Amino acid sequence: MASEEKTNVMRVLAQKKITYKSYTYEADATMSGTEIAGILGENADKVFKTLVTRGKTGAYYVFVIPVARELDLKKAAKVVSEKSIEMIPQKELLPLTGYVHGGCSPIGMKKFFQTTVHETAKEFDTFFFSGGKVGFQVEVNPKDLEKVIRLQYADVCVD
Repeated sequence: MASEEKTNVMRVLAQKKITYKSYTYEADATMSGTEIAGILGENADKVFKTLVTRGKTGAYYVFVIPVARELDLKKAAKVVSEKSIEMIPQKELLPLTGYVHGGCSPIGMKKFFQTTVHETAKEFDTFFFSGGKVGFQVEVNPKDLEKVIRLQYADVCVD
């Protein structure tokens, strides 16, 4: 059996001795997060996507929210004390974070950016987010993620 490919995210989790499960699937760039949740056989509320934004000040912020939900830019701006924030253009994602669209993870970016995880993550024993490559997901306990990156929880989704 071929050895499992490890992404940077998995290496960081292993290095920090964090228990995680990894999942791979046949990736297709057109897949939505809810389709990926279906492939994993999971409720879409437990599968999160990583979004990168820029504030009015020019600072970057990372938001990790359920795949079926939408980031509320006003709530998000308030949480990070910005007048306003916007999604960064897709072409800026790779040079800024080291990740491509669909494979962006809150762990292992080129630089650390203030990270906010939607508060519903705390309701689960584990939740899923990108393993740092398209077609890779990791399942981690939210409390363990707090040991890997500095984060805050807040309601940043459109109701």
